[in-house]
Amino acid sequence: MHQPFAEPRRSIYYQYQVHKPWLASRHPGEQNHPVVIVGTGPVGLTTALEIARHGQRCVVLESELQVSEGSRAIVFTRRSMEILQQVGVAQRVTETGLPWCYGNSIYRGQRVFRMENARADDDRFFPMINLQQQYLEEYLVDAVQANPLIELRWGNRVNKVEQKGEQVLVEVDTPEGSYELRADWLVACDGARSGIRTAMSLLMEGASYEGRFVIADIRIDLPLPTERLAFFDPSWNPGNTILMHREPHGIWRVDYQLPAGEDPEDALRPESLKARIDAQLEMIGFGGTPWEMDWSSVYSARALTLPDYVHGRVIFAGDAAHMLPIFGVRGANTGFQDAQGLGWRLALVAKGVASAALLQSYSSERVGAAREIVEEAGKSTRFMAPPSRGFRLLRDAVLSLSLSQPFVGPLYHWRTSRPHEYGNSPLNSMGDDNLLFKAGPAHGAPPLNVRFAPDSYLLDHLGGGFDLLYFTSGKAIAAELQAVVAGVRARGVAVRLVAVSSHAASAIDGADLVLDDSEGRCRARYGVMADGAAYLLRPDQHVCARWMALDANRLQAAFKAALPA
Repeated sequence: MHQPFAEPRRSIYYQYQVHKPWLASRHPGEQNHPVVIVGTGPVGLTTALEIARHGQRCVVLESELQVSEGSRAIVFTRRSMEILQQVGVAQRVTETGLPWCYGNSIYRGQRVFRMENARADDDRFFPMINLQQQYLEEYLVDAVQANPLIELRWGNRVNKVEQKGEQVLVEVDTPEGSYELRADWLVACDGARSGIRTAMSLLMEGASYEGRFVIADIRIDLPLPTERLAFFDPSWNPGNTILMHREPHGIWRVDYQLPAGEDPEDALRPESLKARIDAQLEMIGFGGTPWEMDWSSVYSARALTLPDYVHGRVIFAGDAAHMLPIFGVRGANTGFQDAQGLGWRLALVAKGVASAALLQSYSSERVGAAREIVEEAGKSTRFMAPPSRGFRLLRDAVLSLSLSQPFVGPLYHWRTSRPHEYGNSPLNSMGDDNLLFKAGPAHGAPPLNVRFAPDSYLLDHLGGGFDLLYFTSGKAIAAELQAVVAGVRARGVAVRLVAVSSHAASAIDGADLVLDDSEGRCRARYGVMADGAAYLLRPDQHVCARWMALDANRLQAAFKAALPA
């Protein structure tokens, strides 16, 4: 009988809420569900909200009674914020989080590289924003509980999963005992130690690195800006690396690498933590500044992925599908892209609007992205924590040269998490004009945001289905294009026809929405030269087709490619 921890977790700045467990005895009836999601981390909750946003109900199972312990993921990228905007929590993150643009690499007290990723006028969000994971999970939980299509079951631990025919049988343990439910589809978002992945004997591929890091969150008043700080080969921790980030509510994250062979339990002893944090504060000129510990943990750098994310009726996402080093803020940010890519597909499949073949493109796209990240993360990890004498000699040579040779600085770049482009996706149209464009997002790329007014951006108006951006100066959209869109809608697929007008038109016949592009900002960013050009965006906003001049036959072919039978 599962007995989850029922006391609020300890924190000096965050107040944990303990939720009541969901008990089967209080909810009589059949336990047959189209979609069941396991795990209420950021990825599981975002997946649920994405599925519901496309009109499909789902059930979320969580073994604990409260959000996760400790700050964990704290840095979220612009693309993640755009995804969180779609599920309705970006505003709360913006109100609480700390945005930033710059990262600094420091060696022997000298800044040897400054990473700059400025916010452009067309970007609603900053490149990065810092917020502790507990707050993000809280905002997502609130959104989930307010959504009538999602049922969240606290204190429900999955003990067993068995695929039988076209269903998944799930044995769930609760404080009053176990019950069984049936799901048409099961989504495993149960984290790096995924019990579902283990039970199915699925193996990951990639590399694990020996270097271990301590994460320590401390409350301290430091008069420093919100910028990433990376210290290489510091005097108090020779040969190793220290990272620092400012967090909201007066908290600072300190990550420091442990010497080879040190026992992790010894490293988390209070006296060890105090000695090392004091040494770091002394090194940066704030020795003697009072501080208080909130939370600490040890992690190892891993760059691993499952070779396939779809196994029958069980689908993997987030850390259950891949484990990535935190260098470059890849973990949660990669998981959000999983959630967005999976949500619309699974909703259409579960509703019977699309075939299960659509899910294979989720796996191929996201596995491909994970493999790219594994390669990039490996480079960052080998620089941060050299795995051999040869790598250490190379890294030390870079450190030494950087003091006098500016050209060496970019080798410090941490290869920040980025939105992936699915240039080889099977959902891309092969009969469009993709190669003719000189600018704009290409096949498989996420959209570029455009500011139309002080507080009105292109991505504010997209999402919920396919979006056809049609560039025009006319008063109507061709009837044959409207007919193709109507035919797709008749299948139960949401499509919005967005007219990007070169005049300040209030209405255009056939358009669901008209955007005033009289200044030509959207045309310039999207490489549009004339009327009749168009972009087709999938429900996850990635481009699947673009045309210099659109006609009905090519639009029909694009929908056929994006919605395989």
